[in-house]
Amino acid sequence: MSDMILDREEVERYARHIVLPEIGGPGQQLLKRARVLVIGAGGLGSPVVLYLAAAGVGTIGIVDDDTVSLSNLQRQVLHRTEDVGRSKLASAADAVAALNPHVAIVPHAMRIDPQNGAAIVGAYDLVIDGSDNFETRYAMADLCAASGRPLVTAAVNRFSGSLTVLKPYETAADGTHNPGYRDLFPEAPPAGLVPSCAEAGILGVTTGVLGTLAASEAIKLICGVGEPLVGKLLMVDLLTMRFETIRYRRARQG
Repeated sequence: MSDMILDREEVERYARHIVLPEIGGPGQQLLKRARVLVIGAGGLGSPVVLYLAAAGVGTIGIVDDDTVSLSNLQRQVLHRTEDVGRSKLASAADAVAALNPHVAIVPHAMRIDPQNGAAIVGAYDLVIDGSDNFETRYAMADLCAASGRPLVTAAVNRFSGSLTVLKPYETAADGTHNPGYRDLFPEAPPAGLVPSCAEAGILGVTTGVLGTLAASEAIKLICGVGEPLVGKLLMVDLLTMRFETIRYRRARQG
């Protein structure tokens, strides 16, 4: 297909990808053709969008309805000081255009929910959730499961974070169904139990680490390489620099 062909400038731009046997020219063409939806242009979404754009993902949709504030800049590296007060979508589009003109940004200025999200999710190949609340995380998990779209979902708290990949519409090698979000988190914690970043604080680098790992999982899924974190939860603690992975299963089959 013509939309997968890399021109001479792209071949040079992505040369370090193309020499990787796991990616090569075919993988880079898949990245160019891919459509990825990113929920949030904040702390997690910033490194996700930047690394996907740098990697050559052809179309990146971003869902966000917020504006840039000065306190965002400690971790939300998509945005600059002069962007304070601007729409995060506008700031993100400018940052991506400066980084890689071959990438198209599709803005979705809204809060996504079960009512308005189905058509949007269905227009993309996979979704990365960098939202900061359980309501959106459960909604995205349900929407992606219903649409048959892989979901990379990350969360952060102070100096730590977690990451997993959800494909509950598929079966594992042993014939059992892959787990969903509710198999990992059956219900949201009571309101107020988990403090927000504004209340508890957040090390800016924490969002950078987890967002970069989320982008890595997305690239693996697009190119069909490696072993994505399906049925596995990666937990990261930057204070002790510990990375641990636990396995989880579907609560019931069928």
